[in-house]
Amino acid sequence: MSGLRIPVSDNDHIEGGAAAAVTVVEYGDYQCPYCGDAYGIVKQVQRRFGDRMRLVFRNFPLTEIHPQAMAAAVLAEYAATQGKFWQAHDVLYEHQRQLGGELYIAIAHSLGLPGDGVREAFESGDYATRIQDDMEGGIRSGVNGTPTFFINGTRFEPHRGFDELSDAVQAQLDAVR
Repeated sequence: MSGLRIPVSDNDHIEGGAAAAVTVVEYGDYQCPYCGDAYGIVKQVQRRFGDRMRLVFRNFPLTEIHPQAMAAAVLAEYAATQGKFWQAHDVLYEHQRQLGGELYIAIAHSLGLPGDGVREAFESGDYATRIQDDMEGGIRSGVNGTPTFFINGTRFEPHRGFDELSDAVQAQLDAVR
């Protein structure tokens, strides 16, 4: 089992309290159908555990098989600069089958993101470094597909599916009692 090589930091996209007993790190791709399936499960796990768990999302767009993955990651990263990463993240997964320019414009509009800024985000390449850093950290941690999860630094290896994530988080909580 490989471990998380890049520790969670303030540079990460974090949802949940810093004092949470369990940290789940997800390396994801907005166009990956397995990530789309896992998205709903992750939301259920977050509701179940509340402040006892925090979620970290890192980009890992598999651009050779998912041509919209990088653009979606750029939109999410741009939204992050406006304090709206998680809103963009959620809408991208909830509308995964419609990824493309029209959806990105609609998301930007619905989140109140400046249109010129969105256009510049796609044209400038400014967000590629952030996304590449996430990917390199994932590779160093043994990520070779998406979604890949780490729970308190240890890679989560489901046997039957991502439904097991809740049990794995509970086991970590039980261990810290």
